[in-house]
Amino acid sequence: MPRVTSGECYARAVFELALGKNELERWRVDLRRIADIAADAKLVAFVGNSKVQLDAKKGALEKRLGKVNPLALNLACFLVTRDRLKIAGDILEKYERILDAHYGIEHAEVVAALPLDEEDKQRLSSRLEEITGRKFAIDAKVDPAIVGGLIIRIGDRVIDSSLRSKLEALRKNLVEAGRG
Repeated sequence: MPRVTSGECYARAVFELALGKNELERWRVDLRRIADIAADAKLVAFVGNSKVQLDAKKGALEKRLGKVNPLALNLACFLVTRDRLKIAGDILEKYERILDAHYGIEHAEVVAALPLDEEDKQRLSSRLEEITGRKFAIDAKVDPAIVGGLIIRIGDRVIDSSLRSKLEALRKNLVEAGRG
């Protein structure tokens, strides 16, 4: 059984709560705000200081988060008291994945030799939708080592149309032909 990260546990709990209250998008925004403050080194140092009273930490969080769901503020305070604010970005990422799955959107990890712009991602997403009948969000990464083409991962399926793999297959065929 795959190990579930704590970010995923929090994300699942938040999703169930948000779904029950019909606040899915509001929680996405609130979790993004929490993740943003978790990236602020000064604030993290302040709320992580054991000499600072909890009320002062909560006040700092309230000020930085602005108008958020009171339960989102409670989550931020809870993460601070458990010294887990650093996983806020992971919670957001996992929540967005769960939310996308709820909306019927799958994620495809695409590795290309050069960066893909938004138009490229949209074309690729549309093409994958034509082939599979499902909607896709493209998570693009760059790896110059593939030389050209793409490597697409959807769940446990891999479509490797990279130039590197084609050259490797050609090399292998030439070596085998030379032995025959």
